[in-house]
Amino acid sequence: MTTPHIVGFCGNSWRPAKSRALVEAVGAGLRERHGVAVDIMDLVDAGPGIAAFTRDTLGDAARGVVEAIERADGLVIGTPVFQGSYPGLFKHVFDLIEVGALRNRPVLLTAVGGGLRHSLVVEHQLRPLFGFFEACTISTAIYASAAEMTDGEPLPPAIAGRIANAVDQFAAHLAGRRADAA
Repeated sequence: MTTPHIVGFCGNSWRPAKSRALVEAVGAGLRERHGVAVDIMDLVDAGPGIAAFTRDTLGDAARGVVEAIERADGLVIGTPVFQGSYPGLFKHVFDLIEVGALRNRPVLLTAVGGGLRHSLVVEHQLRPLFGFFEACTISTAIYASAAEMTDGEPLPPAIAGRIANAVDQFAAHLAGRRADAA
């Protein structure tokens, strides 16, 4: 059986970014606990061509990001939270995804916001977005406030515990999906 192709996609338009650091932590957990590698990309990788109005007019880098998301066996999604929502360009990427492309794919959701008041973005905006695509969002999502994520410091135990739980759920779903396909 081939190695699964997992894509981490972050809705940040700069580096370094805390939302990317959270996706990287999930990717490290998947690699360490289950031997699954994650290719991580974000809006920076898509470049300014991601702002194209249609899929036909995407720049090469942006097209590469969209197609990588569509081809992935599973997704780890990360987004910063601004004014109670994910960034518009993050949503625009998914406006360009083919409707059936993510059907039954496992998706692990993460977000980083300014405080706890933003934590429901995962449940009220990210889950419905991937529900539209008929993707299988993992039941444990990870939200962190920016203050909980300090460069060079380990994640707080509560967040690290949620990552471990979500990683195990993701890997189990991925294994089940791959077994069904075999």
